[in-house]
Amino acid sequence: MDSLFPVDPEPAPAEGADATRLANPPLAERMRPRTFDEYVGQDEILGAGRPLRQAIERDLLQSIVLWGPPGTGKTTLARIIAEMTRARFVSFSAVLSGIKEIREVMTEAERNKRLTGRRTIVFIDEIHRFNKAQQDAFLPRVEAGDIVLIGATTENPSFEVNAALLSRSKVFVLRTLTVEEVEALLRRALDDPVRGLGADSVRVDPDALRAIAAIANGDARVALNLLELSVGAAPIVDEARHVTAARVQEAVQRRTLLYDKSGEEHYNLISALHKSMRNSDPDAAVYWLARMIEAGEDPLYIARRLVRFASEDIGNADPQALSIAIAAKDAVHFMGMPEGNTALAQLAIYLATAPKSNAVYQAYSEAARHAHEQVAEPVPLHLRNAPTRLMKQLDYGAGYRYAHDEPDAVTDMSCLPQSLKGQTFYRPTERGFEKEIKRRLDGWALLKQKRRTTD
Repeated sequence: MDSLFPVDPEPAPAEGADATRLANPPLAERMRPRTFDEYVGQDEILGAGRPLRQAIERDLLQSIVLWGPPGTGKTTLARIIAEMTRARFVSFSAVLSGIKEIREVMTEAERNKRLTGRRTIVFIDEIHRFNKAQQDAFLPRVEAGDIVLIGATTENPSFEVNAALLSRSKVFVLRTLTVEEVEALLRRALDDPVRGLGADSVRVDPDALRAIAAIANGDARVALNLLELSVGAAPIVDEARHVTAARVQEAVQRRTLLYDKSGEEHYNLISALHKSMRNSDPDAAVYWLARMIEAGEDPLYIARRLVRFASEDIGNADPQALSIAIAAKDAVHFMGMPEGNTALAQLAIYLATAPKSNAVYQAYSEAARHAHEQVAEPVPLHLRNAPTRLMKQLDYGAGYRYAHDEPDAVTDMSCLPQSLKGQTFYRPTERGFEKEIKRRLDGWALLKQKRRTTD
């Protein structure tokens, strides 16, 4: 069974750079770290003396989930574990494997543990792509201790990994690599004469190296691929390929932003946009908006969320906010992109700088709670229309007072069910136009009180 999903074998010792590259694997694959000494980044969980590092070195590893963005070392760490552990190692790809293959490996793992006492470490790349039934297939063997599960995912395990499996695993978060860490990996690739580019005549300007590290967005694989592409396209100057920052920009043309319209980053960015506007920070608001637009988010999705914000977080503090939001939505729909980006930016900045109030949101939430929790009382008779004789005979509309007949167009008539008489749902703030609304309501309350007293 070991050959069913074999671990990538170590390449044979090379007789020089040319021999190493006979199979011509990409630079990113050739430079993949093979030991902790070569591993860059993640010192928070893999530094000397850290629990995960000790568990790996002592071959005491329990089931873990490695969660982090692409190119941060999840698969590399699994391969290092494969080299350091005495356990049998099996690698799965969630894209290629099904229930049948999983069950075969689980059966072999149980037999292997029973006959030899050796555990099986099962590495699942992109575990979030496995459905519930596929993930459940691992659970009995994890519980029995026959396998140690290592799952790698770019998605939040809280949403993508079964609760039962997650409760039996320790989640380790791998962060995005810093620009300095990516630069260190690039220099190593330039200096390595066997696996890297050290045997070639290559000169990379410092600002070009920095540009590659920045463009990669913390993804080591992207950085090494871009370095290889830039070197391959560079002109030969003084018998060496010369890579400049301008050449790097030509090679990449457009920076790829980390984004997944259906993944957690989608929700993280819209949350950042909302909270920046709510905190009246137009600079942060337009930045997060640009991040979403430039990464390819649906502009009408953004517009819908901003329309919601206009009523939820501003409301009557600036009644124009909702109209402007609708206008921006219509502008985006009418013009399309990229022309619509300024309409969204104008709206985001307007919303960020508008006075804030969630009084409308709170009023609706409280009214909805009462509607759900209390008995649905009938509409009071004086608020009902009476279009027929029978309805008039039943006192529909009896006691209704026409507001326009009053000097201030306000009566002291209650319009709530009897059990909610006197209940207040809408409590305007002192901010923006709601200050004027509050002044009106307070004045009307005094008028109503006087009329009740005189009546």
